[in-house]
Amino acid sequence: MELRDIEIFLALCEELHFGRTAERLHVSQARVSQAIGRQERRIGVALFDRTSRRVRLTPVGRRLREDLQQAYDLVQEGLARAEAAGLGASRTVRLGVFGHAGHELHPLIDTFRTHYPGSDVQFGEITDGDPFGALRAGEADAHVLWLPVSEPDLTVGPTVLTTGRVLAVSADHPLVDRGSATLEDLADNHVVALGPAAPDYWVASMIPLRIPSGRRIPRGPIGRTFHEILALVATGHCVHPLGEIAARYNNPPGIMFIPIATPQPSSSPDLAYRRRQPGRSRARQDCRRPRHHFAESGRGDNSLKIEPACGDLTELTRRRSGGHDVARDRHTQAPAEAEYPAALKRQL
Repeated sequence: MELRDIEIFLALCEELHFGRTAERLHVSQARVSQAIGRQERRIGVALFDRTSRRVRLTPVGRRLREDLQQAYDLVQEGLARAEAAGLGASRTVRLGVFGHAGHELHPLIDTFRTHYPGSDVQFGEITDGDPFGALRAGEADAHVLWLPVSEPDLTVGPTVLTTGRVLAVSADHPLVDRGSATLEDLADNHVVALGPAAPDYWVASMIPLRIPSGRRIPRGPIGRTFHEILALVATGHCVHPLGEIAARYNNPPGIMFIPIATPQPSSSPDLAYRRRQPGRSRARQDCRRPRHHFAESGRGDNSLKIEPACGDLTELTRRRSGGHDVARDRHTQAPAEAEYPAALKRQL
């Protein structure tokens, strides 16, 4: 039995749904069916009872799951130890950030370099239109992203930065004279559409689909990068909410950044990186889903903050946040330490 077939079997044991299993593992539903059928033909008995309404394990399937899960966990642990041993004492961690956010992380990075001499952090820019692309392509070890991040192949780590929001408008926009904006103002303007590679739920956490009164916020044209967004704003075609870091480090001609006065979620970028193991518990899946939509939440933060099991990064983050721990409530649980990539677990 190939390792991928084992992964498919174990994922289906958790999901009990062929479509969700395929989506979770980024394979086709036919690939899932073929893998399970091949295993059942080899063993000679059915591993799942299937009806049009549900899928459930047979007694043989339950026993096989117990045996394979133990073996699979041992294989993954062995691979993790081998990777960690091969990293050596020094390594460059590739960290993706939006725009000038890297400047805000320098105190944390300096502390990291002090704790791990010979190691370093290399920044790469994330585009709004494709927030997860470089991470999935292996071009980055972690991304600093605003929450929520509810991707089956990505793991959410600690909060490393919290920032407010501003609205980018053209210099001759009527809101400039007023000096501030509200969420209601967004429905009277177009905001930039970020393109199909940016998941709708993730975009909506920064730019809601509707204002609190129920009116839709018009979207378009498309701008995938920070500079494309600014170009559209400067021409007067759009306004666009951004993190206040954009106003702190940019002074583009023809653009003004004004505060958004309506109480709204702050932007809390967290570390996100690829999962080592394809399987995950239903509880972990639930805790990574957003608990408050942008336009529906009356609180000041819609972020899900998960305390990491790797103590070094937690301690470094705590030192740079005034001694405050990363929040954990009764709905969340820390991801298992083995899920953290060795590159980050050892170096951060």
